[in-house]
Amino acid sequence: MTAVTLSAAPALAPSLARGALRSPFKRPSPEADFPRARLVLPGLRVDLARLAAYERICGFAPGAAGEADALPVTYPHVLGFPLAMRLMSGRDFPLPLLGLVHTSIGIVRRTGLPATGEYELAVRVAGLAPHRRGTEATVVTELQAGGDAVWESRSTYLARHRTGGAPEERGPDAERGEPRPPLAVAGRWRLADDLGRRYGAASGDRNPIHLHPLTARLFGFPRAIAHGMWTVARCLAAHGTPEAARVEARFRAPVLLPGTVSYGTDGAGRFELRGAGDRLHLTGEVGPLTP
Repeated sequence: MTAVTLSAAPALAPSLARGALRSPFKRPSPEADFPRARLVLPGLRVDLARLAAYERICGFAPGAAGEADALPVTYPHVLGFPLAMRLMSGRDFPLPLLGLVHTSIGIVRRTGLPATGEYELAVRVAGLAPHRRGTEATVVTELQAGGDAVWESRSTYLARHRTGGAPEERGPDAERGEPRPPLAVAGRWRLADDLGRRYGAASGDRNPIHLHPLTARLFGFPRAIAHGMWTVARCLAAHGTPEAARVEARFRAPVLLPGTVSYGTDGAGRFELRGAGDRLHLTGEVGPLTP
């Protein structure tokens, strides 16, 4: 894998536009080749005004990680998003950017992350895998401070397309199995129809499936859907996260906007988000990072 050093974070609008224009010509397949570049952005400093907007929309109190100026555990994902979009909008990325759905994320935070610190950020595509509804790509984001790895994540993104073979031959299906009994409800949140637009403004993720009912319907959704990373961030803001932490979350079903959701927890590390009829939208677990 070739390291490509950037002098600044890529502009999101051109990446999104390129990805949109190229999407109709993509032919997704788990056997396709994928970008072999590792994008590296040294000397990164956080825009504190943008961080404050993110904390407000996700429900994080300032200093949510236990320091006066600490980054929320999910915020490095936002920092890495422009680099991920550069990779996923490229000609050599085989999945169409339009309609791409975030299906899971795993996060490791090894220490608190001062908002005023200086970091090196790196993003790469780790590979492709079959899914019963199409093809998933794994994107890895890494954050270093002073030469030490302090945070990393692995996200999967699904491109839905026709697949061959019997269902059991089409890769993992996270929605199978016995229904999970609901966790104890710890909060109910009413989500406005403009939540996707407000989170998109704070995070930079303006995928059209999150913005308006019309653009969401173009990709098979009856209304706009909430960002998966907003749902996990909102749950973690309510739950709390150790300074050195491990987070695993899977996005089970889209959250339609507007709507009402229930946040549940077992009082330890498990959390979830459910909607009308106890429909399960998000499952996750957070706990201290152990050696």
